[in-house]
Amino acid sequence: MSAVSDRLPTFPWDKLTPFKATAAAHPDGIVDLSVGTPVDPVPELIQKALIAAADSPGYPTVWGTPELRDAITGWVERRLGARDVTHRHVLPIVGSKELVAWLPTQLGLGPGDRVAYPRLAYPTYEVGARLARAEYEVYDDPTELDPKGLTLLWLNSPSNPTGKVLSKAELTRIVAWAREHGILLFSDECYLELGWEAEPVSVLHPDVNGGSYEGIVAVHSLSKRSNLAGYRAAFLAGDPAILAPLLEIRKHGGMMTSAPTQAAVIAALGDDDHVRVQRERYAARRALLREALLAHGFRIDHSEASLYLWATRGESCWGTVAHLAERGILVAPGDFYGPAGAQFVRVALTATDERVRAAVDRLSK
Repeated sequence: MSAVSDRLPTFPWDKLTPFKATAAAHPDGIVDLSVGTPVDPVPELIQKALIAAADSPGYPTVWGTPELRDAITGWVERRLGARDVTHRHVLPIVGSKELVAWLPTQLGLGPGDRVAYPRLAYPTYEVGARLARAEYEVYDDPTELDPKGLTLLWLNSPSNPTGKVLSKAELTRIVAWAREHGILLFSDECYLELGWEAEPVSVLHPDVNGGSYEGIVAVHSLSKRSNLAGYRAAFLAGDPAILAPLLEIRKHGGMMTSAPTQAAVIAALGDDDHVRVQRERYAARRALLREALLAHGFRIDHSEASLYLWATRGESCWGTVAHLAERGILVAPGDFYGPAGAQFVRVALTATDERVRAAVDRLSK
């Protein structure tokens, strides 16, 4: 056991504990803008679907019900502009984090294989490579990487933490480069529904992939767009030649989405109204926090999409974390996402309207 855990970095969120205690000591309580966990209610139609499926005594299947696969393929075509998506092109997963963490292992990667991900990125890309004992590296432009031995390339648009969006032209160029060199491309698109100053595009769009899904897979989650982080609901869509062996591996591993959750996902993917309502909530909070941070002396970079503001005061991120914690506001230090974030903090939009107003008031003083 220790041999496996020794491969991993210190769990980053543990480092925030003393700052959380400082923020919690504020007379009006903490405003937690750090982790980015949803706080708004699960939409009623999704709750009803979950409850209606509560009497599910049998084992669910890893591939999900045909109705679930219908819901995923329909959403992928309707929302992402994908074409000719069949059940073979989709695979439910138990939340996106487990997929990111275990994908290199499930792909059979190991010593001698290389995994690449953005210079500023979700830490679990590195964790997945470490668990598989594969090599890992970061990039600014993936097409500048040495393709030799590069087995898995992660894209993340919109980015966590920066909110940066890759344009259709950039995605097209990267997909072509990866195919030219036989590199498997996984695109983490979990924030695609949350574009503010840019319209995110999926690698599944025919303008990007030329009408072929060869060598590409997109990762999508319902955690943010439907407030389902507690349900662990996500899916993959893309190349059947990649998804078929993953399905077999996940069958052996018992990596099944619960039957009630499958029913909830069907309801969630079939309804666009609740997504619009949630977007409006986040847009309003984003506008308030952005204005307050700018007035407080911050600069905000990128942040044209996703669920965060990527902000700096030109100092150590930990100095900024401490500064805000004294005001009862907890944010994530930028170096959680790589050394290039050392002077930034990630400010989540996931707080209630009342807590966001409290943060704005504190920043104004």
